[in-house]
Amino acid sequence: MLLDSNLSEAKEGKRISAKGYAVSHKSDTFKPYEFSRHALGEKDILIEILYAGICHSDIHSARSEWKEGIYPMVPGHEIAGKVVAVGSKVSKFKIGDYAGVGCMVNSCGECEACKASNEQYCERGMVATYDCYDYFHNNEPTFGGYSNNIVVSENFAVTVPKDAPLEKVAPLLCAGITTYAPLKFSQVKPGDKIAVAGFGGLGMMAVKYAVQMGAEVYVFARNKKKEQDALTMGAKKLYDSTDSKVVRERFDLIISTIPTPYNIADYLKLLKLGGEMGIVGLPPTEVEPKIGAAGLIFNAHKKVYGSLIGGMKETQEMLDFSLKHKIYPETEIISASQINEAYENLTSGRARFRYVIDMGTLE
Repeated sequence: MLLDSNLSEAKEGKRISAKGYAVSHKSDTFKPYEFSRHALGEKDILIEILYAGICHSDIHSARSEWKEGIYPMVPGHEIAGKVVAVGSKVSKFKIGDYAGVGCMVNSCGECEACKASNEQYCERGMVATYDCYDYFHNNEPTFGGYSNNIVVSENFAVTVPKDAPLEKVAPLLCAGITTYAPLKFSQVKPGDKIAVAGFGGLGMMAVKYAVQMGAEVYVFARNKKKEQDALTMGAKKLYDSTDSKVVRERFDLIISTIPTPYNIADYLKLLKLGGEMGIVGLPPTEVEPKIGAAGLIFNAHKKVYGSLIGGMKETQEMLDFSLKHKIYPETEIISASQINEAYENLTSGRARFRYVIDMGTLE
């Protein structure tokens, strides 16, 4: 819950005090943590965080599975809340508006990628919402959404309508844009035959978007526990991922959201000539899947690409598209004290839907 002192700090140009949940090393569990954020700049907004989604990326980062993390670490890059203070030159938001923050909070704004609204590919490097050094603010580490507030440039927040379901909006800021972006990049159109590999929080969103875009959608999952969920969402069929070598289907596009070890070549074989495979899932570094020259040559005239979230313009487009068509993640609301339990459920495969923290439960 936001404190009155935070508003005073914002008005007086002081650092903003904050509290949340953090880990202090890669084997740690989450515990209450107090810290501060940089002062409100003239183009910044102060958001009272109401909901924060838990992404599998949070787990990889908290446990240093991709790189050595910056500790103490407050994860969370699926953030929805209310604007409670604005800088003197803010024009996009006013106090009382709802806003969302995703995986990045700044970029250089000057390179070719930034000018093309692809800030996620900034040549200097985007400033990630957490576990990153902020070169705009004396290289101090960034802290994410498992907290009661965040200070961010208005250019890196999306506008959220007052009637939007905030608890479902929050996960869209990563799970939504991460899967929407490759579908748009591959120019999915009605009648395209698409497979989604991996049917967790990301995979479910990919299915929903692809179905709405008119595609014929199939799912590969590590078991058939969620088969009825896939069919209900509009998928034609769910395959056990161990069957990929014998499946007779051929696809225009495969979106891989798989966060565990797998063989990329097994899926390339399922593409039509000229087909594409977009990879958004990133397993831990030590088990990261590889593909050699032979795997590409003997699956010739097929394209493989990676996709990293989306730029701010596309993120707003994704949110507007999602709200218009009522495309939301399947969510389970938890209290801040249940973060550790949620992590265990996610890593053990017991989680059924996307966990979203009600930050109003933060003590």
